[in-house]
Amino acid sequence: MERPTLVSSQAKKHEKPDAEDDTAVYMNFMKSHCCYDAIPTSSKLVIFDTSLQVKKAFFALVANGLRAAPLWDSKLQRFVGMLTITDFINILHRYYKSPMVQIYELESHKIETWRDIYLEYADRFLISISPGASLFDAIHSLLKYKIHRLPVIDPQSGNVLHILTHKRILKFLHIFGGKVPKPRFTQRQIQELGIGTFRNIATVQQTATVYDALSVFVERRVSALPVVDEGGKVVALYSRFDVINLAAQKMYNNLNMTMHEAIQRRSCFVEGVITCYPEETLETVIDRIVQAKVHRLVLVDRADVVKGIISLSDLLQAMVLTPAGIDALLS
Repeated sequence: MERPTLVSSQAKKHEKPDAEDDTAVYMNFMKSHCCYDAIPTSSKLVIFDTSLQVKKAFFALVANGLRAAPLWDSKLQRFVGMLTITDFINILHRYYKSPMVQIYELESHKIETWRDIYLEYADRFLISISPGASLFDAIHSLLKYKIHRLPVIDPQSGNVLHILTHKRILKFLHIFGGKVPKPRFTQRQIQELGIGTFRNIATVQQTATVYDALSVFVERRVSALPVVDEGGKVVALYSRFDVINLAAQKMYNNLNMTMHEAIQRRSCFVEGVITCYPEETLETVIDRIVQAKVHRLVLVDRADVVKGIISLSDLLQAMVLTPAGIDALLS
């Protein structure tokens, strides 16, 4: 998708904060840049009509290496939501062991059919943002609504310009944030700052089944699971994107395979296990997660036993929203 011409009303010059209050540096940086600033010059955007078959839609996501796509309703002539990997997980988890519906029957379902069922307990509106809104507002929306994809919609044309993600925003900060003074707290240890999840960590044993992993995804609403051995040592990472590849490999009717087997069968590029240690600094963690192009780091001890998870949401909350007195992760 070529970047369209758009004049933003948002000022794009960064005003430096007071030197004494360097905790607000990244917060002010995000407030002084709009969503349009973070849109790449050229990017891929796939849009599905709600009349498309679910099976074809997920195959298209896999073929294009995407994790979500906006949904267009031809009858209503507007965007009505997003089709995400979460939908695919919910479909498999809801129907795989159902005595009433065979999994192959779902292949003929249209997206609108699934939405009629799924929306019984899901939000009925599309969460989006305008290109002129600040990146601070975008971060707040992503974390408040616990979503990973935020469509940027031109209010005049109604067209989707881009899908903002945590990764894209953090990368924008990493590239252009060098123009502002680096806050002192980035030199502190990650364990001292308390950034991440350190209790009741969602993991899955390598002897567990894929269906067990789907259950954890649904119940815990996490985006990835460290796969551990009997000693708690991390041996792999199984993410939501791995689940959608079950469609590409036509293995979604065999969810009783073990996690070890599922990991061995992965044939496409997958996000590896990128780890960090409690004594490493926030700056080191940010650099590693951006350079590795991953969505989270697994916090481990020197024996590679899982001690925590540091996600992009955790980083953006601590760096941008916490200085503003907002804790969206607890809302």
